Amino acid sequence: MIRIGIDANGGDRGVETTVPAAMEAVKEDKDIEIVLFGDENKIKPLLTNSERIKVVHTEKTMPMGEENPMIYIRKNPDASLCMAMAAAKNGEVDAVVTSGPTQGVVMAAHMIVRKLKEIDRVALCPIIPNYDGNIRLILDVGANVELKKEHFGEFAIFATVAAKEVFHMNNPKVGYLNIGSEPGKGRALDKEAYEYLSELEGINFYGNIEGDQVIDAPVDIILCEGYGGNICIKTLEGTAKCMGRMLKEEIKASLGGKIGYLFMRKNMKRFQSRMDAKKVGGAMIFGINKPVVKAHGNSTAEIFVGAIKQVKTMAESDLINKVVAKLPKKATENE
Repeated sequence: MIRIGIDANGGDRGVETTVPAAMEAVKEDKDIEIVLFGDENKIKPLLTNSERIKVVHTEKTMPMGEENPMIYIRKNPDASLCMAMAAAKNGEVDAVVTSGPTQGVVMAAHMIVRKLKEIDRVALCPIIPNYDGNIRLILDVGANVELKKEHFGEFAIFATVAAKEVFHMNNPKVGYLNIGSEPGKGRALDKEAYEYLSELEGINFYGNIEGDQVIDAPVDIILCEGYGGNICIKTLEGTAKCMGRMLKEEIKASLGGKIGYLFMRKNMKRFQSRMDAKKVGGAMIFGINKPVVKAHGNSTAEIFVGAIKQVKTMAESDLINKVVAKLPKKATENE
């Protein structure tokens, strides 16, 4: 039985999303138990089936716009996010799912659950859609600004193991996001990282990929530092939203467009689904002692169920220990 802690108060919708998602998850999977950390007064009216669901009461919630999550975590150990992370640290749950603020989730995972001693950096690894209809993993997208070549190696190994164990990919290819596809492109760090990844055992390194290949990637895993990765992922999200608005405007602009839409509704829905990475689950927090998945802040119950399934697979497959076993000896000896 896998025990999953849920930050029930977190996200834009809070218990309106997390409680229905918890009930649906235990209905679909008989091998999980869920602990909801949140406001019992708001949870109880929505919890029509409490089978294998426990509630731990707290009214405190980390605000989505929290500017200093480190100070907040230190001052509010009884916030729902902090309590879920503490339960993971203490072995009361096997994994955590939250749709709380990204930086707050990363910081709480690092401060409470704690970083693995075998690695140097924590990373945020979301899922992005691809032209072929399959998913891609991209990391890091915000946890680190400055990295060394060895850190990219850690990320590559984590993502490779996760791609195999969680998403059932066979021999996933790893690409490095750069300003050119040639080995000699980029800054000194980019060149060092390319050489290091080329010689790293345990990964299938493809080489450099450029920004225009991210949505039509020839690889399964995209490596980048947090600054560029954050810009990349937000550019993709913004472009997708803008294209959707432009398309709606063009459809409404003429009678022919409106009539055409009636015949293309199914196609349009399939198009939207192909571009919606949120339906797959959430972003994995790499480098900590327990599986943690950060769902999108405005996740629906359906999307949050996907995140629960994702973190359950991470825990069930013993992902953390498998990653540690694959890390280069040099990385483990640094600690």
